[in-house]
Amino acid sequence: MINAAPTRVTILGSGTCVPSVKRSACAVMINTGNAVIVLDCGPGTMRRLTETDTAVTDVTHVFFSHFHPDHTGELATLIFANKYPDQTRRKRALTFIAGKGFTTFYNNYKSVYGHWIELPPDQFRLMELDGGGAITGFDDFSVTALPMTHNPESLAYKITGADGKTIVYSGDTDFNENLVTLAKGANLLICEAAFPAEYKVPGHLTPPEAGLIAARAEVRSLVLTHLYPECDQVDMIAQCRQNWSGPLALAEDLMKIDL
Repeated sequence: MINAAPTRVTILGSGTCVPSVKRSACAVMINTGNAVIVLDCGPGTMRRLTETDTAVTDVTHVFFSHFHPDHTGELATLIFANKYPDQTRRKRALTFIAGKGFTTFYNNYKSVYGHWIELPPDQFRLMELDGGGAITGFDDFSVTALPMTHNPESLAYKITGADGKTIVYSGDTDFNENLVTLAKGANLLICEAAFPAEYKVPGHLTPPEAGLIAARAEVRSLVLTHLYPECDQVDMIAQCRQNWSGPLALAEDLMKIDL
């Protein structure tokens, strides 16, 4: 690891597939060392990036939790934007990382858009993960991934920054022990809590479930994200407090968190 400024987390999108002026779809940015990491890239991510004064050519790594459109909808847009006005502006390769089937997923995109979403070989890298465990090959941070309970390719990620701080991003998931294991002792757990407890649906967490995961994992702080409109009608904090007494916040677009 290199000496660097403290790791910073920015919520780029705290929402869902439901269009909202307030909340873009799922995306989180982590600045650590010389890396600019984006976790998921749903609709609205590009605009939120510009609102943080981050150029698309600054992004070094994009991790996808799974392939649903509200998590991948701006993949093609991000690559396309890197080609113009001058594709030589990118100083480091753009690396995409996702679960099993990602190569096929990307090739299907190329069957639609062709060379418009292809970068020169020295500027683009694709990593497909088959299952969980530590992922190697990163200079400014380390990563561990574990499967989640949502889609077959679904993964949650633990990012350990250049300063040793750890952030866990759940992606979409139902309650599962892997998330407890992955989040153990993390400085920050960014956890989906898509619906209030009374609207529980398979494949997603509620605030009490997210709170229980945070408590069992003994994380230092918890942020609830991936919030459907139903979440605005109830006290999500109070529901989470049934199981979690530590630092807690509801995600908002452009929220900054210094660890």
